[in-house]
Amino acid sequence: MKIGIISDTHDNLPAVYKAIERLNQERVELVLHAGDYVAPFTVMRFKQLKATLIGVFGNNDGDHALLTKRFSEIENAEIRGHFAEVEVEGLTIALLHGEQEELLRSLINTGSYDVVIHGHSHEAEIRKESGTRIINPGEVCGYLTQKSTMALWDTVTRETEIVQL
Repeated sequence: MKIGIISDTHDNLPAVYKAIERLNQERVELVLHAGDYVAPFTVMRFKQLKATLIGVFGNNDGDHALLTKRFSEIENAEIRGHFAEVEVEGLTIALLHGEQEELLRSLINTGSYDVVIHGHSHEAEIRKESGTRIINPGEVCGYLTQKSTMALWDTVTRETEIVQL
């Protein structure tokens, strides 16, 4: 399965459109969003996504009730709070924003997850630590690094790439 991984969209609608266009071109089946949509209107742009969307809240997401409502208005989309455990093809994935560094480190160190996906730092990174793959797709918005990025992960080949939009 091909999975798209995004984070930190921060209301940058042109960048969100580019990400959705690329995700649809890549024919991903699942998109995991590690938070920081910021305003609920941003979520509605994901109606154009041709994949299932699972998200979590980030530290800049203020109106959780309205974000949850907007997610419920999109077919095949859900927001699971501050943390999601996702099972895909026998792999267990932890999805969180990552602003709580001690929690993030703890999840990585438990060895309970095949993959830990997070955002928050806006820095794209793929690494392996103690048998756990850690993926930070960087920032879709491009505000801090001037690079609008996301990640693509193939669960069959186990290859992950950072894609600049």
